[in-house]
Amino acid sequence: MALFRTDFSGRGELSERQQKLASMLSKLTKIAEEYNIAVLLTNQVQCTVYIHGFRERAKRELADPGATMTFVAGGALKPIGGHILAHASATRMFLRKGRGEERVAKLVDSPDRPESEATYKLDEGGWSDV
Repeated sequence: MALFRTDFSGRGELSERQQKLASMLSKLTKIAEEYNIAVLLTNQVQCTVYIHGFRERAKRELADPGATMTFVAGGALKPIGGHILAHASATRMFLRKGRGEERVAKLVDSPDRPESEATYKLDEGGWSDV
C-alpha cells in the first residue's frame, strides 16, 4: 500500500488508486491460482483518534490544548487498503507486539477457521510458540 499512497495523494485520485490496486490484486490472484501458490500481502493500519468533549471545552483550552483533553482511540486500528484489499484476501491476520518479546497473531477473517489468537516469539531459530 505504501507505493499506492505515495503515487496517489488526496481524495481526487482515490478512484484511480483503487482501480489500479484492484487490477494488481486481480493479477496476483490469477498467478496464485495458476501456479497453486500462496501470496502474502502486508498492509499498514491507521488509528482514528477522537477527542471527548472537545467542542465544549475548546474555547477555554485553546491556550493549553493538552491540559485537560482526553484522547480516546475510537475504533482503534483499521487497515488502510479499504474494501478492495479486504475482499481480495482469503485469510486476514493482524500481527501486533505483545508483552516483552511476545507477539500476537490474530486471525481476523478466514473461509474455514474461526476468529482466534495465538502468541509466538521470534528468535534466532525463527518462530516459536510461547
